[in-house]
Amino acid sequence: MESLAQLEALCERLYNSQDAAERAHAESTLKCFSVNTDFISQCQYILDNAFSPYALMLASSSLLKQVTEHRLSLQLRLDIRNYIISYLARRGPELPSYVTGSLIQLLCRVTKLGWYDDDRFRDVIKECMNFLSQATSDHYYIGLKILNQLVAEMNQPNPGFPLTHHRRVACSFRDQSLFQIFQISLTSLRQLKNDVENRLRESALSLALKCLSFDFVGSSLDESSDEFGTVQVPASFCIPSSWRPFLEDPSTLQIFFEYYAITKPPLSKEALECLVRLASVRRSLFTNDTERSKFLAHLMTGTKDILQSGQGLADHDNYHEYCRLLGRFKVNYQLSELVNVEGYSDWIRLVAEFTSRSLQSWQWASSSVYYLLGLWSRLVTSVPYLKSDTPSLLDEFVPKITEGFIASRFSSVQAALLDDLSEDPLDNVELLQDQLDSFPYLCRFQYEGSSLYIIKLLEPILQSYTERARLPSTGDIDDLFVVEGQLAWVVHIIAAIFKIKQTTGCSAEPQELIDAELAARVFQLINVTDTGLHTKRCDKISKQRLDRAILTFFQHFRKSYVGDQAMHSSKQLYARLSELLGLHDHLVLLNVIVGKIATNLKCYTECEEVIEHTLTLFLELASGYMTGKLLLKLDTIKYIIGHHTRENFPFLDEYKCSRSRTTFYYTIGWLIFMEDSPVKFKTFMDALLQVFLNLESTPDTVFRTDTVKYALIGLMRDLRGIAMATNSRRTYGLLFDWLYPTHMPLLLKGITLWTDTPEVTTPLLKFMSEFVLNKAQRLTFDSSSPNGILLFREVSKLIVAYGSRILSLPNGNDIYAYKYKGIWISLTILSRALSGNYVNFGVFELYGDRALADALDIALKMTLSIPLADILAFRKLTRAYFGFLETLFHNHISIVVNLDTSSFMHIVGSLESGLKGLDSNISSQCASAVDNLAGFYFNNITAGEATSSPTTINLARHIADCPNLFPEILKTLFEIVLFEDCANQWSLSRPMLSLILINEQIFSDLQAQILASQPADQRPRLVVCFTKLMADVTRSLEPKNRDKFTQNLTIFRHDFRVK
Repeated sequence: MESLAQLEALCERLYNSQDAAERAHAESTLKCFSVNTDFISQCQYILDNAFSPYALMLASSSLLKQVTEHRLSLQLRLDIRNYIISYLARRGPELPSYVTGSLIQLLCRVTKLGWYDDDRFRDVIKECMNFLSQATSDHYYIGLKILNQLVAEMNQPNPGFPLTHHRRVACSFRDQSLFQIFQISLTSLRQLKNDVENRLRESALSLALKCLSFDFVGSSLDESSDEFGTVQVPASFCIPSSWRPFLEDPSTLQIFFEYYAITKPPLSKEALECLVRLASVRRSLFTNDTERSKFLAHLMTGTKDILQSGQGLADHDNYHEYCRLLGRFKVNYQLSELVNVEGYSDWIRLVAEFTSRSLQSWQWASSSVYYLLGLWSRLVTSVPYLKSDTPSLLDEFVPKITEGFIASRFSSVQAALLDDLSEDPLDNVELLQDQLDSFPYLCRFQYEGSSLYIIKLLEPILQSYTERARLPSTGDIDDLFVVEGQLAWVVHIIAAIFKIKQTTGCSAEPQELIDAELAARVFQLINVTDTGLHTKRCDKISKQRLDRAILTFFQHFRKSYVGDQAMHSSKQLYARLSELLGLHDHLVLLNVIVGKIATNLKCYTECEEVIEHTLTLFLELASGYMTGKLLLKLDTIKYIIGHHTRENFPFLDEYKCSRSRTTFYYTIGWLIFMEDSPVKFKTFMDALLQVFLNLESTPDTVFRTDTVKYALIGLMRDLRGIAMATNSRRTYGLLFDWLYPTHMPLLLKGITLWTDTPEVTTPLLKFMSEFVLNKAQRLTFDSSSPNGILLFREVSKLIVAYGSRILSLPNGNDIYAYKYKGIWISLTILSRALSGNYVNFGVFELYGDRALADALDIALKMTLSIPLADILAFRKLTRAYFGFLETLFHNHISIVVNLDTSSFMHIVGSLESGLKGLDSNISSQCASAVDNLAGFYFNNITAGEATSSPTTINLARHIADCPNLFPEILKTLFEIVLFEDCANQWSLSRPMLSLILINEQIFSDLQAQILASQPADQRPRLVVCFTKLMADVTRSLEPKNRDKFTQNLTIFRHDFRVK
C-alpha cells in the first residue's frame, strides 16, 4: 500500500461503491488486514493516523476478525485491549457511532476470549467506571455502551468458540461481574431520570434489560418460550440469591414503573420488559412471605396505575408487553395471595375491563389476548383451592369475558369477509391453539351459564344453515361464508371444552349432561353439512374450515367419551344423546364419525389440510385397541377396505395429496392385520398387485413418463403405509412373502432409471427404510431361512445403484432436496439393516459375496462427499450420519480403519464435532463410536500382543500420523462433563476411560491444562478431585471397571463444580 490516502480511497469504495466488481476488488485487496497477523500493527497505524471513518472501520473490523479467528499471544491481546481502551477515551467521542460500536465489540471480544488467561482482562468494569466518572456525557455514553456490549457478548455463543468454553466464561462473568453491572445500570437510571439526553437513558435501560435477560442457568432458552407455566421458564426465574437485597428494595421496581411513565416507545417498552422479568423471579428468592407480599403489592399498584391512566397502551409494543406482565401474576403467585393484597378488587375489575376492550379490539391485539386469557384461566382453575374469606370476584367478571371472546370470534368472520384480514384466525393453527388452550377453562368455570349462551348463539345459525341445505342454489354466497365461519368457531370452542375434560376431571353428572347438550348440537350440524346443497361446496374455504373444526371436535370428543378408557364411564352422556338424537352407544356414535371420515375422503379431492386431518382422526380410531375392534364391525369400514382405489377415493389420484396415501394405507393396514386372515390380506393387496404388474410390464424405453412416475410414487407411498402397519413377525411375513422375490426387481429398476428425480427416489427409499426396520422384532425368520441374507442383498443392490449414480450427478440448486435427502435416507436404510440383528454378516465374506462390502463402500463414499459443515447444518442428515457411524464403529470398525489417513481423520474428527453438539442423542452416538475405536486400540495395541492384522497395523499408523487425535477428543469430553449441563454423562464416561487407558500421559497432561485454567486457590482441592477420579480403577475395560469409573466421574464432576 503506497500511502494512507490510497487505503482510505479503497475503504470508501469497499463500503460505498455501487459497482459490485469495484467492491470485490477492494475487498480482495484489503483482505490481508483481517487474515494475516503481520498486519495487526498496520491496523493500529490506521487507527492512529487515518481520518476516513471507513478506514477506521476497516482497521477495527479486521482486528475483530483477527482476534476471533487466530490464536494470538497473550501479550498481544493485552496490548490490543489496553490500546482500544485508551483510544476510546481519547478519540471515542468524535468517532461515528458505527466505528465506536465496532471498537467496543472488539474490546468485549478480547475480554471474553481472554477471561481465563489473565486477571487483567476482568478489570474491564473498572475501566468502564473511569468512563462513567468523567465529566462529559460522551464518555458516560461510551462507558454504558461498553457494559451493554460486554453483557451481550458474554451471553451469546461465538462461532468457532467452543460452547463449553463459552459457558465457563459466562458462568464466571455471571458470578463475578453481572450483579455489579446491574447495580451500575440502576444507579445510572436514577441519576439520568431527569436528564434531557435520551440516548443515555436508553443505554442505561438497555443495560438493565440485558442484565435481567442474562442466561443465568446456561440453557440458552428462547425468551419467547417463557409463556409460561411450563418446564421452560424465563431466565430471570433463576436470578442468583445474591441479588435479593436489590430486588426486595422497593426502589428497584419503582424506577422501572417511573421510566415507563416518563419515556416514550420504544424505551417505555423496555421498561415493561424489565418489569416482566422482575415479576418472574422465583418464590424462594425472597427472604420471607412478608417481603414477597410487599413485592406483589407494589406490582399490583404499578399495573393498576397504568390501567387507570391508560398511558402508553396505545402503542402496540407497549400493549403487548403489558399483557405479558399481567400474564405473569398468576404464574408466580397464588390466587389466595392476590385476593389478600389491598386494592385487589379495583385491580381485578380494571383487568377485566382491559380484557374486554382487548377482545373487542381483537385484530389489533390478537397476539396479546393469549396472555390475558392465560391469566384468567389460571385464576379460575385456582378457585377450588381458595381458602381465603376474601371474595375473588371472578363470578362477576368471567362470564362477561367468556361472552366477549365468543362475540369477538364472530366479528372476525365478518372482517374476513370484508378482506380486512391478511390471514383468517381460523387458518392460523398456532394462534387458534394458543387461544383455545386457555378459553375453555373460563367456560367450565360456570359451565351451565356458558353452555346456555353457546347453545343460544348456535341454534339460530344452525337453523339457517339447515334451511340453506334444502335450497336449489347457494343464494347469497357471502352470507353462507359468514354462517359457516361462525359455526366453525362454535365447534372449535366446544371441541376445546371437551379437550380439557381429560385434564380437569370434569366428570360430575351435571357437567356430563351439559357435554351431551353441546355434543348433540354438533352432531346435528354434521347431519346437515353433508346433505343437499352443502355437498357441492367442498371447494369453498369456509366449508373446509367448518369440516376441519368438526374433525377437531371428533378428536377431543373421542378421547373423553369413545376412547378405550371411556367405554364404561359415560352412561349419562349416552342416555341424553339417545333421547336427543338416538345415539345410544359407542358403536352407533363411531358409525357417525366413520361416516364423516368416508364422506370427506370421497368428496375432498384437492384440499390437503382436510384430507390430512381426516386421516389423522381415522388413524387415531384404528390404533385404539377397543375402537379398532369396533371399527371392524362397521359396514363403512368394510367398504373402505374393499374399495381402496382412486375411483372410490379420488384424492388418491391427486399428486399433491400423495403424502396422505401413506397414512391412508397405514390405517387400513392396521385394521387388516387385526384380523388373522392371509386370505383377506391377499384380497386387499389385489389392487396394488395390478399396479405392480402394469409397471413391471412397462419397457425401459417408456419407463420415464409422467404416468409411470406418478404410479410409482403412489405405489411406494402405499407400500410404506402397509409396512408401517406390520408390527409382528406374522404380519411382516405376509408382506415379505407377497413382495419377495417377485416384485423386488421393480424397486431396483425404479431407483436406477429415476435416480435424478427426488420425487420418485425419496418415497422409494423411505419405503425400503421402513421395510428393513426390525421394530418389535418383526424381522425374525426361522433358523433355516435365508430371508435375512436375501433381504440385505436387495438392500445392497438398491444402495449401490442409487449411490453410484447420485455421486456422478452434478449438484442441483437445492442440494439438500436433490442429493442430501436421498443420501441420508440411504444411510438410514443401511444403519437399520446392519443393526437389525437378522443377518449374519460373516456369511458374505466367507462365501465371497460382495453385497456387504459394496454397500459399505458406497455409503462411505456418499458420506465423504458431503462437507462436514453441511452435515451439521441439516438436522435429519446429521442424525442419519452419526447413527450410521455408530453402527459402523460398533460392528464394522475394520472398514473405517482401512481407509486412507485423510478419510479416517475426517470421520473421527466429525465425531468430535458431534460430541460438542447440543443434541444429547447424537452426542451419545458419537461417544459410543469413539469408545468402540478407543477400546479396539486399547485391547489390540496398548494392552494386546503384537499382531500383524491389517486392521491393527492401519489403526496404529493412523494414530502415529495424528498423535493429537485422542488427546483432543479426551479434552473435549472433559470440558463437556465439567463445564456443561450434560444430560448423557453415563454415555460420555465410557469413551473417557478408554482414552485414559490408551496413554495415561495424555491424561496427566490434560489434568495439568485443566488445573492451570482454574484460580490458584482452587488448585489443591482440584488435584484431590483428580486423584479420586481414578481411585480403584484398574487398567481394563471390563464392565465392572467401567461402572466404577462412571461412579467416580459423577462424584468428580460434583466436587469439581463446587464453588
